[in-house]
Formats: sequence, structure tokens, C-alpha cells
Amino acid sequence: MARLTRSESQARTRADLIATARDLFLADGYASTSLERVAEEAGYSKGAVYSNFRTKKELGLEVIELIHATKFQEVTDLLAAGDSFDEQLERFQEWAERTVGDVGWTMLEFEFATVSRDDPALQAALVSSLGVVRGAVAAQVQTLADTMGIELPVPAEDAATAILSMGIGLGMQRAIDPSIPARLITDAVRLLVTLGTGPLAAHSSGTP
Repeated sequence: MARLTRSESQARTRADLIATARDLFLADGYASTSLERVAEEAGYSKGAVYSNFRTKKELGLEVIELIHATKFQEVTDLLAAGDSFDEQLERFQEWAERTVGDVGWTMLEFEFATVSRDDPALQAALVSSLGVVRGAVAAQVQTLADTMGIELPVPAEDAATAILSMGIGLGMQRAIDPSIPARLITDAVRLLVTLGTGPLAAHSSGTP
């Protein structure tokens, strides 16, 4: 097996630390997890952590971005596996029931957002990160509309903001009361398509 180059070794160390921090943050919370513990659990020295991340907040931001990328890829993959709009929505709803309201993820997002309140640089970074997520969701919504031959009733960016806002709010509620159905997001997406115009809009609403 070929020996890793210095840059490859550094990249692996960084990825290991982010993955370990993600698991610890989700299990125990951001505030309760120290950089020293991340290093210990990942099998590295404290120096390895500080050589990759100047602060715990920097590591936290990387973890949040990793979670966002992972969740979005999950949704992208399941939508791609669906042959029809109804099947895509069914797969999305199954994902939402498993994911939206996950206590570890929901509380981490809330906790880290609270940490950013008194840190303008971190807040700006979170705004940028959320903007990337919103753009990715908007692109997915637009692709879905184009595939179905539907003109959305609102710009894709606004639709993405609405979907994300509902997801965040519903996630907070489901973290407290898991009995609240995640299908509310699915219903919102279906309504969005139904309100659109085009040859398939009426069909999507169930109109003959």
C-alpha cells in the first residue's frame, strides 16, 4: 500500500477530527464536548486538533457544514431513485419521518446558532453556509419543476426558503413531540407543485 503524502495525511487527520467531533456533538452537545476529548476519541494529540482548527467554533462550523452536505445528499439520492412524483414524495416523507426532529441534530443546530449571536464572524459564516444550502435546495426544486413541466408559483429561491423554514420549525417541534407528523413538509411540497402552472400541474393535484 502506497504511503500517504503529507497533504493526504493532513487531509485524513482533518476528516477524522471532523467526523469524530460530529459524533460527539450530536451525542453530547457542542458545549459539553471539548477539543481535548475530540482529539482523544479520534486518536490524535491535542496539537493535531489545534494545527487544523484554530478554535472550537471553527471545528463546529465544519461539522455543521458536513451534516448539511450529508443530509442534502441523502435527499438528492432518494429523489433520484423515484420514478414518479408521488414515489419521490413518498421516499422524501420516509426520510423526513426518520430525520426531521432528530434530537441530536436539532439541538446542535440551535446550540451553535446561539453561540454565533455574539460572534459576527461566525454569524457571517453561518449565513454563508445557510445560503449554500438554500441554493442547493432551490436548484433541486427547480429541477423537479422542470422535469414535471411546471412553472413554480414563486421563485425557486423563495420556495427553498419556505421549505427550509418549515423544516427547521417542524424539527424543533418534533424534537419535543415526535408524534407530530413529518408529512407536513411533504404536503407543503405537493401544494407548491399543485399551485404551479403547466401541463402536469393539474394532474399533480389529482384533477382529471
